[in-house]
Amino acid sequence: MGCNRNCGLITGAIIGAVLAIFGGVLIPVGDNLIGKAVKKEAVIVNGTAAFQNWLVPGSSVFREFWIFHVLNPSEVMDEGAQPKFEQRGPYTYRVRYLPKENVTEGENGTISYMLPNAADFERGMSVGPENDTVTVLNLAVVYNGTSDGPYTVYTGTEDIAQTAVIESYKNKRTLSYWEGHCDMVNGTDGASFPPFVKKDQVLRFFSSDICRSIYGVFYGKQVVKGITLYRFVVPREAFASPAEVGDNYCFCTDTEISKNCTVAGVLDISACKAKRPVYISLPHFLHASESVLQDVEGLSPNEKEHETYLDIEPVTGLTLRFAKRLQVNLLVKPSKYIEPLKKVKKPYVFPLLWLNESAVIGDEKAEMFRSKISARLELLSMLQMALMIGGSVLFLAFMGSYFICRSTNTK
Repeated sequence: MGCNRNCGLITGAIIGAVLAIFGGVLIPVGDNLIGKAVKKEAVIVNGTAAFQNWLVPGSSVFREFWIFHVLNPSEVMDEGAQPKFEQRGPYTYRVRYLPKENVTEGENGTISYMLPNAADFERGMSVGPENDTVTVLNLAVVYNGTSDGPYTVYTGTEDIAQTAVIESYKNKRTLSYWEGHCDMVNGTDGASFPPFVKKDQVLRFFSSDICRSIYGVFYGKQVVKGITLYRFVVPREAFASPAEVGDNYCFCTDTEISKNCTVAGVLDISACKAKRPVYISLPHFLHASESVLQDVEGLSPNEKEHETYLDIEPVTGLTLRFAKRLQVNLLVKPSKYIEPLKKVKKPYVFPLLWLNESAVIGDEKAEMFRSKISARLELLSMLQMALMIGGSVLFLAFMGSYFICRSTNTK
């Protein structure tokens, strides 16, 4: 009977560990510790690490331009010859260094802001001065001194899974440029994502530069300044023709250039560019149909140099390195009234320039991230592991005591 009493005491003391291992208690407790730590710093509320990085970029963001200089302008204008291009660049500007403006807390855990556009020319990072001479088609572009928005995003205070997700853009949830689901403003602005990013996720983000929402898929792990990141890339399917990817049907608005929506890789965004015949693509027509490349000479698409990627710290959801790359093109058509276009033989997409907007977390910010966020998360992970090991040891001790007691009782 004494052994039965002792076994009962052991059973009572150890039952919590058994439930923890087999009843799903211990692991959620560990995740909850990590979740609370992340929530404390990842929500967009004044005083958190996320808010400071959200308000003004913690690293320098540079926008590099490569201009497509036309080598045979006379032949193009006088004979309608195929244009030959030479890439010249980069011409580099420091951008997105100003804090967000008109920051206002809203209802239902939201915050609104305007995103100022400013650009400072970086001569030391450029191949020539800002007033270099190149031969291109004329396209008036206004950038400096403008602003984009207003954006309204969720702070994550009411639902951590909605952190940084755009609630509305220019006070609307749709763009009025496209039909169907293509017109929706989806995801975040790409600077951050809700915490606990998984490899099998599709990360959606909105870019006003291309007048649409887009997405990234997991590519692989990267280590940047001692921090393990998940790389997400914009896949070829995002620019595929509706003939290949049916969901892209609503991005096809011009049946002539797209050849009845069978051509991939170019996007007509004239609806959001004051009806100018502007087409967007990846640099050098990466992932575009062969017919698009055949209309011009001198372009050489390369995935490594021309794809868009985001390197994201998976626990916090913060983007610590990125490269956003796109190409601006004009639609060229035969014209009886515009002298340089009178000899054009058929409509085609004429490349003007491509740009790379990129940034990487600075050394000081990386050190702060490692010490204040990564180190704490590692400590919590170690605590969770210690609890699991401790629970396992106690469980084994219980099982051993139980069988010893049974053996004694049998005797």
